[in-house]
Amino acid sequence: MDKKERNSVAILAALHKIGGPANSANLAQFLAASGHTMSERTIRLYLAQLDAEGLTVPCGKRRAITEKGMAELHAIDTFRRVGCLSAKIDQMAYSMTFDTVTRTGLVVVNMSLVDPKQLDLCKEDVCKVFACGYAMGNLLALLRPGETLGGWTVPPDKLGFCTVCSITLNGVLMKHGVPTTSRFGGLLELRDGQPTRFVEMIHYDGTSIDPLEVFIRSGMTDYLGAIRDGNGLIGAGFREMPENCRDLAMQVAERVSAIGLGGFMAIGWPDQPVLEWPVTPGRLGVVMIGGLNPIAILEERGFRVHSRALAGLLEYNRLFHFAELPKMLKQILK
Repeated sequence: MDKKERNSVAILAALHKIGGPANSANLAQFLAASGHTMSERTIRLYLAQLDAEGLTVPCGKRRAITEKGMAELHAIDTFRRVGCLSAKIDQMAYSMTFDTVTRTGLVVVNMSLVDPKQLDLCKEDVCKVFACGYAMGNLLALLRPGETLGGWTVPPDKLGFCTVCSITLNGVLMKHGVPTTSRFGGLLELRDGQPTRFVEMIHYDGTSIDPLEVFIRSGMTDYLGAIRDGNGLIGAGFREMPENCRDLAMQVAERVSAIGLGGFMAIGWPDQPVLEWPVTPGRLGVVMIGGLNPIAILEERGFRVHSRALAGLLEYNRLFHFAELPKMLKQILK
């Protein structure tokens, strides 16, 4: 952006952060506090231009940001946030405290806000996703209205449907001394229940939104086909790790699978492609199942679900086996 564009964006951001109509004096003071100096006269000239573009609207002698202005601010901020997903992945993996020996501590989870009645209608198919091995392990959690996870509060008419995030495995591997690089999230094609190849992918360092959220909301998945006859499209992530870590990675995979946190779909060999995807020299590829997979069934059956990957950290002891879901829902819906 040139200087004029930067100034316009700074004024829009100031109006948004102030939280209500403001005049040029208010804006000059707010901007100066953040190290962005502009005279009141200059600000008025910019506001006139922003009014003409429909990004701000006069409120007497003050101005307020419009919905169009908010959309413009969000679009500009998206470019700044590209790549932040990779950073968040590393932060969450580092913050996880789960211990595979004591089976205590915090794990990384995704959360979807769901209507309990809609979840009840789809519960058998949701459980089939787990039973077929197309989910991250076999554990989940339900948060009641009013409970909070990662700054996200469950509304009065919803449940927080939490599944283990595949980034949990990054954290487990890290604690075992295995550095893991998250490459991309993609849609994995299944044939007769076996993974064959990635047909779509989004690099983690080139997006501000989790790839699986995009695929699910866009209607690109086919979990119903996967659980019906083993032919479908499910979410998965691609990781890389040093080539000399394979034996240790295999041991970790067995350990997490035994405690319900499984999710390793394939562990490749050094310098060898995994499911037709090339691997960086000196590394080996790993395919991990997508944590949001079970809830995608609701979207495929026409129910809108608001999901967030990497929603927060949850105590492992809050998780329960998927087979208990019908019983838990029955108690909630009484």
